[in-house]
Amino acid sequence: MVAFSATPVVAQEVKLLQKFNDWAAYVSQGSPKVCFAVSQPRKSLPRNVRRGPIYFYTSDYPSDKIAGEISVKMGYPFPPGGKVTVTIGSDSFELFTKDEGAFVEKPEDEAKLVEALKAGSAMTIKGRSARGTNTTDEYSLSGTSSAIERAAKECTPEAG
Repeated sequence: MVAFSATPVVAQEVKLLQKFNDWAAYVSQGSPKVCFAVSQPRKSLPRNVRRGPIYFYTSDYPSDKIAGEISVKMGYPFPPGGKVTVTIGSDSFELFTKDEGAFVEKPEDEAKLVEALKAGSAMTIKGRSARGTNTTDEYSLSGTSSAIERAAKECTPEAG
């Protein structure tokens, strides 16, 4: 069991469903049920900056009929009005920030970002902390599609 207590995804115990290369699928243990695919960066710059845990999530909240919600935990607080840029190949997405998290504003952009995740091989996330430090996190997208599909399957009610 792993506790992702300080994440935007879930503040309860979670269970690993399956690991897929650099990504993993989890389900919450308790109510409401939350399923998510998660990864951590392979490389974070600058190296000499102290940060909390860094995660990228796609989450499904079946009780709220939400699927594929994107959130990023950057490991530091943002200034008011801060932005984060996610780049996958030639696609770029701007996320708004709150506390230590970054989120997609429009649902249609969320779906585009999920598709880019599944099609890409690498992702770069750039942000600026409340202290003014610019950061760059590099993620592998190896296993993304399988992890997202496994999490979604766990949170999809059985038909019939």
